Amino acid sequence: MHDRPDQLEPETLLREVSDLEGRIGELRQAAGVPEPDLRATLDAALVELELALTVLRTMGGEQAGEPSGSAAAENERRVLRTVFQDAPVPLFLLDRTTNVRRVNRQAAMLLGTSAGYVSGKQFTAFCDMATRAAVRSQLAAVIRTGQRRRVSVRFLGRDHPIDAVLTVARVWIRGEPDPMVVVAAGPTTTPADDGGPPASRAQAAGAARVRAGDGGQGDDEAVATIVHRMDVLATASELLLDEPVFNETVAVRRCARLLAAELADWAFIDLTGPGGGGPPAGAQGGATRAGAALPLRRQVVMGPEDERSVEAARMLEEVDPAEDTLPHDVFVTRQSALRPHVEDLDVLGMCPDGLPVCGKIGATSVLSVPIEDGDRAIGTITLAASGEYGPFDLMDLGVVQRLGRYLALVIRAARLYRRRAEVADTLQAGLLPKTLPSIPGVSVAARYLTSTHGSEVGGDFYDVFRTENGWGLVLGDVCGKGEDAAAVTSTARHCVRLASRWKARPGDVLATVNEALLDEDRFVTAVMASMTLETERIIVSLGTAGHPPAIVVRADGVIRSASRGGVPLGLFEDFEAGLDTIDLSVGDTLILHSDGVLEACDMTRQEFGQERLLEALAGHAGKPPEEMLAGVERALLDYCDGDLRDDVSMLALRVEPPSLD
Repeated sequence: MHDRPDQLEPETLLREVSDLEGRIGELRQAAGVPEPDLRATLDAALVELELALTVLRTMGGEQAGEPSGSAAAENERRVLRTVFQDAPVPLFLLDRTTNVRRVNRQAAMLLGTSAGYVSGKQFTAFCDMATRAAVRSQLAAVIRTGQRRRVSVRFLGRDHPIDAVLTVARVWIRGEPDPMVVVAAGPTTTPADDGGPPASRAQAAGAARVRAGDGGQGDDEAVATIVHRMDVLATASELLLDEPVFNETVAVRRCARLLAAELADWAFIDLTGPGGGGPPAGAQGGATRAGAALPLRRQVVMGPEDERSVEAARMLEEVDPAEDTLPHDVFVTRQSALRPHVEDLDVLGMCPDGLPVCGKIGATSVLSVPIEDGDRAIGTITLAASGEYGPFDLMDLGVVQRLGRYLALVIRAARLYRRRAEVADTLQAGLLPKTLPSIPGVSVAARYLTSTHGSEVGGDFYDVFRTENGWGLVLGDVCGKGEDAAAVTSTARHCVRLASRWKARPGDVLATVNEALLDEDRFVTAVMASMTLETERIIVSLGTAGHPPAIVVRADGVIRSASRGGVPLGLFEDFEAGLDTIDLSVGDTLILHSDGVLEACDMTRQEFGQERLLEALAGHAGKPPEEMLAGVERALLDYCDGDLRDDVSMLALRVEPPSLD
């Protein structure tokens, strides 16, 4: 090693200026990271000014000649390696671009990793985000001026950050075209505990992330690490499956919140749409990238709860993963990625304000795993950490990979459930009248509530239609749910309409329907009302087939139930309906309802029942039919806390005063 003159060739000068521009940009970014070290950044900026002045002064100079003697150079290298490895302090040998060429045993122990892992990486990748830019500038100054410098730094140790003071010196090594840098780490300390909460991850997670050393304490720490990760997986299973109905949005947010609290400072979850996905298993090369049917969309970002982080999370939720980012590559290749020490700050993309995402959130360690259900990838989970409890390791990667599979299965089930629910809603809409007809002298209203359990089409139906001598109403309930029940529902509804064209009495109509349903595997309960309209009154003929009886709410508030009777349709050939006749005057209301109203339960499994239904109707007796049914709906949902075990259908008809027109 020997000193060398400072004159630079034009090509080298251009390179120096380009590097200077890059470092100045990094200093600007460093000033904007969470908890920046402004003093170190300012000192580094002054160094850059001095360096720029030096570069200007050396323009036009000539490079000194190269030392000669290959044997001497080899002897020098041998002595250097021996002294370097046996030095009692941590030493790093860096090339001109500040990549690590070699580290000694003490330096590898300081970082808690192997010498082979450190070699080839940027030296500043092992520094925290607040001091990274300043350290890079100081290294550049030493390379250019040859003057030794002392720099304060916080290393991202394996278990926790390590504060150190670096002594940086330039050296020339025979055979090397450019100067190199030797970095010696002085006495180190760990950050003092101020007694407050951890700056990033939960305290339990931080303790669990401490790696095992030698002796009993290390064994205990290793066990604690494994137990903590098992707890995370168990908690994730409970959070993702603790839903009566799979909900994709709820599952994604719960997963992100758990990961940000237990394993990382930041959690990002990106997904494709319901019809999208990455390439199927086995796709390789160009086919892999062509297989991405839909782009990734950012779903949720979870980070620390301080005001600055909340604002950053809100902004990052609007930044979808670009094609050249780590999450996108993981999604396309379906290969998990671990970056214990981030060298490329734009590995997670760029923010709208031009800052790299890693710089914005202070991320120095990143991992990303695909969310795949065994067939194809549907998204990614990406975690980022500041190194407060050490960089991510393979155990972290394994835990998040398992969580990715859990989440994929829940999302697939949720999307399947949603598709089935959409089909059920479409089919159900086809079984109910789109609008109720206008009937002279009466007002009609209806209510239909689907069960909160399951995604299959319900068996309830109602209809209002013309009959041979006037108008008819029918409300029924098919046993069971699903497509088969829907087919029986459609048959029953349309058969009632058709038979009413030539049969006047509800008993005869229901008998015809019974005959049509004998070959079906399901039975149907129903109540039908046939109305004959007269001046200021309506004569109602009722037919009941094993269904809850009709209810009459008189204009004066008196409530009566019609007669029960009859057997369900589709069971026996010798069918006979329960019959009744009711006169309705002005202001009287006829109510038909399904058994889902009566059988709705509260938390103690007590049914809503007939008496509560009558009380709800009495409380709204003087209101229009639409408001009466709305009042019953509110009372019902309040009673069961919105948890309907069966579909609910209601139909109301009110005799109105004659119009003056």
